[in-house]
Amino acid sequence: MIGVVLFGAFLVLLMLGVPVAFALGVSAVCSLVVMGGLGELSLVPSVFVSSVSSETLLAIPFFILAGVIMEYAGISRRLVDFAHACVGQRKHGLAIVVIVAAFFFSAISGSGPATVAAIGSILIPALIRHGYSARHASSLMATAGSMGIIVPPSIAFIIFAVVVSDFSGVSIVRLFVAGVVPGIMLAVALVIACLFLPRKAPATATSGGPGAAQAPARTGDGPPKESFARAVGKALPGLLLPVIILGGIYGGIVTPTESAVVAATYALLVGVLFYREIKPAQLYRIFTTAAAQSAVVMLIVGAASVFAYVVTVNDIAAGVSDALLGLTGNKYLIILLAVILLLVVGAFIDAVSALYLFIPIIAPVLLEVGVDVTTIGVLMVVNLALGLVTPPVGVNLFVAAGIARISLVEVVKGIRPFFVAGLVVVLLVSYVPALSNWLPDLLGF
Repeated sequence: MIGVVLFGAFLVLLMLGVPVAFALGVSAVCSLVVMGGLGELSLVPSVFVSSVSSETLLAIPFFILAGVIMEYAGISRRLVDFAHACVGQRKHGLAIVVIVAAFFFSAISGSGPATVAAIGSILIPALIRHGYSARHASSLMATAGSMGIIVPPSIAFIIFAVVVSDFSGVSIVRLFVAGVVPGIMLAVALVIACLFLPRKAPATATSGGPGAAQAPARTGDGPPKESFARAVGKALPGLLLPVIILGGIYGGIVTPTESAVVAATYALLVGVLFYREIKPAQLYRIFTTAAAQSAVVMLIVGAASVFAYVVTVNDIAAGVSDALLGLTGNKYLIILLAVILLLVVGAFIDAVSALYLFIPIIAPVLLEVGVDVTTIGVLMVVNLALGLVTPPVGVNLFVAAGIARISLVEVVKGIRPFFVAGLVVVLLVSYVPALSNWLPDLLGF
C-alpha cells in the first residue's frame, strides 16, 4: 500500500511537471502521513538535515565553486584553444576538439550540464560555422558533456559512495580512479561516431581558433602550428587543476572533501592573479552562482533521502530485490535488467535523484549475484550519464538546444550516433568488470 502511494504520487507529480526534488519530497510526505498520520512528519526535518550534513557531501559545493570560478576565469576558452592546437588540424578536427575539451573540463566541473554550458557556448557556434548541422553540433556537445559525471572528480561518484555505504563499503578515491577508463572509452567512442558526421564546406575563413571572439569560420581546421606552445602555456594553469585535485587524493595528501577546498582556492588564485579575468566586483556573482547550483543539488539530496527513508522502513527495496531475484538468478540477465531500468529512469530524472532512489534496489541484487561494488558504481553512473542525453528530460539536451537556438526535437534527431556509441560503452563496462577495476587495482586503491 505504502509503495503504491509513494511511487504513484511521485510519477503523477513528475507527469504534472513538478520539479524532481519537490516530487520526491511531496510523495514521501504523503506516504509518511498514510503510514502514521501527521505525527510522522516530525521525521522529515531530521532525515533531511542529517542527509545533507554529511562531511563527505561537503565536497560537492566546493567542486561546484571551483568549476564556476574556472568558467569565469576563462579556462573553458583556453581549454578549447589547447584542444584545437592538439587535434584541430585533423579531418573532423573541430568535432574532436569538442570531445577533448569536454573531457578536460569534466575533470574540473564534475557536472554534465556545466560542461555543456561552458564549452558549448564556444564550440557549438564554431561547429555550425564549419559546416556541421545545428542538430549534430548540439547533440555532439550534449553527449560529450555527459562525461562530466564520469571523469573524476565526479559528484555522482561521491553520492554513490555515500548511499551505497548502507550495503557495501567503497572509497570515493577508488570510484574516482575507476571512472578514468570508462571516461576515456566514452571519449574514444564519440570520436569514432563523429568521424561519420556529414559536413558542408565552411563558407568563410579566418586565422583565429574556435575560441576567438566573434570569429567567422576558417577554411582550415586548426590554428597555425606556432600557436601550439602559446595555447599550452595559456591552458596550463587550468590543466593543473585536475592534476592537483586527483594527485592530492591519490597520493593520500588530502581527502576528497579537502581536495575540493584546495581546488576552489587554487581556481580563485589562478583567476585573480594569473589570468586576471576575475575582478573583485565579480566575486559576489561567482559565489551566488555556485551557491544556487549547490542548493539545487543539496535540495535533491535532502528530498531524495526522505524518499529513500520511506522506501527503507517499509522494506520496499527488499521486496523489489527479492522479486527480481525470483524472476531469474542469471547474473548477466539481471545486469541487463539493471541497465534497461537505469536507461529508462535516466530519461526522466537526474542522476543524483536516481542514485538515491535505485541504489537500495539495484545494488543488493547485483551484489547477491556476484557483481563487485566498484563495477556497480561505474555501471550506474555511466548509465545515468547517458540519461543526460535521453529525451524527454535529458538535461544536457536542453542546455545544448538553448545554445544552438534550435528546438529540443532537432537536437534529439541528431543524437542517434552518439547515443549508440554511449550505449556500447555502457554494455562494455557493465559486462567487463576489469574495465572498472583494473586501474584502481593497479594503483593499489
